[in-house]
Amino acid sequence: MEEIINLVRKQNPLIHNLTNSVVMNFSANGLLAFGASPIMANAPEDAADVAALSNGVLINIGTLTESQITAMIDAGKAANQKGIPVVVDPVGVAATNFRTDAFKRIIEKVRPAAIKGNAGELAHLVGISVETMGVDSIGEGNIEEIARQVAGKYQTIALLTGPTDVISDGENVFYNESGHPLLSKVTGSGCLLGAIVTACLSVPGEPLEKALAAVKFYGQAAEKAASSQQVYGPGTFLPHFIDALSVEGGHL
Repeated sequence: MEEIINLVRKQNPLIHNLTNSVVMNFSANGLLAFGASPIMANAPEDAADVAALSNGVLINIGTLTESQITAMIDAGKAANQKGIPVVVDPVGVAATNFRTDAFKRIIEKVRPAAIKGNAGELAHLVGISVETMGVDSIGEGNIEEIARQVAGKYQTIALLTGPTDVISDGENVFYNESGHPLLSKVTGSGCLLGAIVTACLSVPGEPLEKALAAVKFYGQAAEKAASSQQVYGPGTFLPHFIDALSVEGGHL
C-alpha cells in the first residue's frame, strides 16, 4: 500500500473529475491532500481535450444532465484512446430510469478500468435485487457475488463499498475492513473515494492491488481522523479527515 501511495505523491497525477455538483469542492480538496491534482471540466466542448491531457478520468453520475452525459462519453472515449484509466461511479443508478439509461449509454462507449459503488448500485448493474433509498443502499445481499458478477460482465475491477469493501476482477476477491461510520455522515465521501481510486489506478502497478490500496488507505485515514480527541461529530471529523489523507508515505 505505501509504495502505491508514495507513487501518487511523487507523480502528482492530474485527475479529470466529471462529477456531481454536490461534491466538487470536497473532491478537489481531498485529491489535493492525497497528492493528486484535480480538474473539473463538465462541458462537452472541452471534456475530451481535458481527458486526453489527464492521467485519470472519473465519471460520476450523481447529478446528471444530458449535456454532462455527452461530456462523460467524449471524455471516456478520449481516455480509452490514450490508455488513461477511467473509473465509473454509478451514483444512484437504481433510483431512476434516466440514471439507468445514462449508465448504459456511457458503458456502451467507454471501457472502465473500475466501477465503484455501493451494494445496491452494483447489484442493479447485474440484475440482482438489493433494497435502496435514493442514492444509498439499505440492503447488502451477497456482496462477493455482486462484485464478481459486475467485474465479469463489464470486464473491469468492481469495487463494492460498505461496512466491508469488496474488490474483485471477477476471479480474485479482496476484502477491506478499514473505515469509520462517520464517513457515511459526510456528503460525498464515496464520491471522493472514486477520485482517490482513479489517482491510484493512474500510477504503475497491478490494478487490483492499486484499487485495494486506495480503499484501505481511505478507510485508515477515516479511522485516524475519528480517533482525534477534537472530533465530536461529522463537522469536526471532516477537516481532520482531509488532514489524514495527506499523511506522508501512507503511514497511518
